[in-house]
Amino acid sequence: MASFVLDGLNVVESGEATSDVTAVLLHGWTMDLTTWDRVTAALPGRVVRYDVRGHGNSTGAGTISELADDLAAVLEERVPTGRIVLAGHSLGGMTIMALAEQRPELFSRVSGVALVATSCGNLPRLSGVERLAGKWLGKRPKIGFGRLITPGLRVTFGRRPRWSDVRAAAAMAGNTTGAAFVGLREELTLHQRREALAVLSDIPTVVMAGSWDLLTPMRHARVLADALPSAEFVIYPKTGHMLPLERSEDVARRIAALM
Repeated sequence: MASFVLDGLNVVESGEATSDVTAVLLHGWTMDLTTWDRVTAALPGRVVRYDVRGHGNSTGAGTISELADDLAAVLEERVPTGRIVLAGHSLGGMTIMALAEQRPELFSRVSGVALVATSCGNLPRLSGVERLAGKWLGKRPKIGFGRLITPGLRVTFGRRPRWSDVRAAAAMAGNTTGAAFVGLREELTLHQRREALAVLSDIPTVVMAGSWDLLTPMRHARVLADALPSAEFVIYPKTGHMLPLERSEDVARRIAALM
């Protein structure tokens, strides 16, 4: 495993550098690349992961469009040749859609896409309470309060999660910068990229969703499946939003099938 910094992004690579296919894994809002640890361990070939700006060990902040620019830079710098499989959880899936919208030519080498607990648009607007809290949280270098927010993170999981995963998710959220937390929460409400899915229409794609997901409920996955009729559509019963943690073996198997 090798790690390095690319324009402020913390990037980690594992697997055979000479592999003809590379899986690029994108984590969700308030998470970091370690979300994919168990999935990565089960994947063949080469795997590239990185922390989104303002998350984990990456600096700065950005809009979803800017996160797509970062993804393009990672692909061009770290995966200049060979086949690519893109897998995005939540915000990561939205970043893939933004890349399809902005740089469709890059998908000529993409041989598979996994959209995991994500949405192409129409997510809830910010409430008044969220806006007020955002004015305060946005000024914090890190959100913090990892232990205090652990019970709140529990609702993002489904039935009987590993408590070590819930605590890890809370720690990741607490390590997110205030600017990234607040800025991207607003960005989620502005995300409207259903038309960009046309770029994926001829690429083998799997849409994965948890039946108990409260952040991107099942209706969002159904919209994706309707827009991509040739995609495989997988529903995990009694599972929440954190599929890479809750269903890591199954998620890895689906991604490996695309490789």
